[in-house]
Amino acid sequence: MTHPTLPRRQFLGGLALAPTLPALSSPPSAAAEGDRIWTVGVVGDTARGGYGHGLDTVWLGLPETRVVAVADPVEEGRAKAAERLGLAPDDAYADYRKMLAAAQPEVVAVCPRHVDQHHDMILAAVESGAKALYVEKPFCRDLAEADAIVAACREAGTKLALAHRNRYHPAVPTVAKMVEEGAIGRWLEIRARGKEDQRGGGLDLWVLGSHLLNLCHYFAGAPLACSATLLNDGRPATAADVVEGAEGVGPLAGNEVRARFETESGVPVYFDSLAGAGTRENGFGLQLVGTEGVIDLRGDAEPLFHYMEGSPFQPGAAERRWVPVSSAGPGQPEPVDEIRRFVGGHRGPVRDLLASVAEDRPPLCSDEDGRTILEMTFGVFESHRSEGRRVELPLARRDNPLARLG
Repeated sequence: MTHPTLPRRQFLGGLALAPTLPALSSPPSAAAEGDRIWTVGVVGDTARGGYGHGLDTVWLGLPETRVVAVADPVEEGRAKAAERLGLAPDDAYADYRKMLAAAQPEVVAVCPRHVDQHHDMILAAVESGAKALYVEKPFCRDLAEADAIVAACREAGTKLALAHRNRYHPAVPTVAKMVEEGAIGRWLEIRARGKEDQRGGGLDLWVLGSHLLNLCHYFAGAPLACSATLLNDGRPATAADVVEGAEGVGPLAGNEVRARFETESGVPVYFDSLAGAGTRENGFGLQLVGTEGVIDLRGDAEPLFHYMEGSPFQPGAAERRWVPVSSAGPGQPEPVDEIRRFVGGHRGPVRDLLASVAEDRPPLCSDEDGRTILEMTFGVFESHRSEGRRVELPLARRDNPLARLG
């Protein structure tokens, strides 16, 4: 991966005229298959992770999809979900396996936020013959589960997309082009920080950090190795600090994470999270840092990216300003209509999923991408377990390393 440096005036002038991304800003499945309507089954659990962040209702706003059934083991939650989705009581099931067998949906939304729900729900959907799955993040509990899911999807030809919404933002490839064409000069590093609220540390790495690790993977390439430390109130976390993490993530420790990844591009990635260090204004994001500029991302914000020209190591050299970056380029109006609903409302992601079936290609954030995020997460845990030593990725052991912290 090379990053040639163009003069910034030439770069900015050229990118301002760059085309938009029609493949993402229009309904690909409806355009590709005429009046084809995809049937959708929704799997939720009111008591354990609910319906994620709108993974149940996104289908109602798309003319090419129709929700035909819902499953929820909680009676009250099931009734509310059926009403919300416009379903008859007979189309609401207590057991998702019975729902899959009876309704035979082509698309299945695996909605609960609790990660320990996902493996069994995903495999049941694949076995039922579903063509496409849209799954709440994080992916699953460990690498063994991820391996099993990837293998099952490959054997069945099922497309699986993860709901890392920012990965589908139309400005993401625009920013990649900016870096490739020299907007930040020589690329030095990626700096990512979690949301750093009360979940700061290990849980932040799992739940919010997964979004950022996914984008780091996209920009810098596959992770090759990790060196990391987990701290608990300022001291290295020990076996006595390991607890059963919230939201079904399994063994967890530390309210502070310090991690460094080596990548195939040669650009190092740093991820840090400290409980209580973030605020609504400055938390949860990453920066692409170069010798001649910085590109900043704030998670789930709009505009998603901002660009600042000039060396970050000469703060007084010239007047600086942050320039918003749209899918058309820095300083350009966003051409995609209702961009917040397109990205945050999952419309872009699920339309990419449907297009991936029609085009027989991986979704933009696939099951294999989810497995890579888990490799990075468990790389942090394994390096800490090994007293901060460098560990190569992918990991040989496929369980949670914190279960073996001695």
